[in-house]
Amino acid sequence: MVAELALVATIILAAAAERLHALRARRVALLAFGPAGKPRLWARFAPFLRVAGLSALVWGLTTLLLLPSKLHHSVEDVAKGDYRHLLIVLDVSPSMRLSDAGPTGKQSRMKRANDLLTSFFERVPIQSYRISVIAVYTEAKPVVLETTDLEVVRNILGDLPLHHAFTSGSTNIFAGLEEAAKAAHRWKPQSATLAIISDGDSVPATGMPKMPASIKNVLVVGVGDPVTGQYIDGHQSRQDTSTLRQIATRLGGFYHNGNDKHLPTDLLRAIDAQASKSMWTRLTRREYALFACACGSTTLAFLPLVLFLAGTGWRPGVHQRDVLPRNEQGKGE
Repeated sequence: MVAELALVATIILAAAAERLHALRARRVALLAFGPAGKPRLWARFAPFLRVAGLSALVWGLTTLLLLPSKLHHSVEDVAKGDYRHLLIVLDVSPSMRLSDAGPTGKQSRMKRANDLLTSFFERVPIQSYRISVIAVYTEAKPVVLETTDLEVVRNILGDLPLHHAFTSGSTNIFAGLEEAAKAAHRWKPQSATLAIISDGDSVPATGMPKMPASIKNVLVVGVGDPVTGQYIDGHQSRQDTSTLRQIATRLGGFYHNGNDKHLPTDLLRAIDAQASKSMWTRLTRREYALFACACGSTTLAFLPLVLFLAGTGWRPGVHQRDVLPRNEQGKGE
């Protein structure tokens, strides 16, 4: 409100000053603008430009003065109610430690999952997320809930042998989804993205856990060689693309084969609400104030120079074409 009052006061005072200046300039119009007594047509708008520039500068500076200081790239930038959630259901079964993933086929599947999520963290405004990780093997266990510390998440995605915390057996993806639903049920609606990282598993035809209203997007990422695979516990283990795609379809989400390529930008924009917004919808009062200061100061700085160079076509003084050559002056005499 104070900035708006300063804006109105500036407009009134600047308009009055321009009016007074116009009355005084009218007396010397013939000297300034030649016989016509008028500047060029565009220059007649200069008073309005000065009033607009000065008003924009005053409003912008007043607004910036009254706004609280901002710490960039800090978790304090995000209000508590504005946090979004990234809920990761991570397959930690022994097959995820097989080395047949990545563009070279020599990465472990867990290391490939680490690379994919690191790329995700670097390409979205991760400071506005709270991250939860649920490990799944024969059952599901929450490892960390609603953290903002990326180093904790990177440690979990590293060589942490989480499979030792479970009894041996078949991977139960549904157990991870059920645990994810429990963790997300208390969050604000449409505020969370569910990411499932796995090399695949058999999925029952019924019993898919229902996700709460807080889950807005579901992303299923497959790791591991989908063709050849490797042997473990007497059977061949490969990325089960059909199963993972089926999970994504039943949850209404996206499936991505992350064995060779990172998550595409279009997919990130589709699942990240902030990235999908246009630049103009993300501008705040601070950005508008900075823009007003830039426009106002630029107008006030360059308008006098432009008026001097192109404000009028009248150039007083003796022109070169009006000076007779010396020999012609002698003839005249």
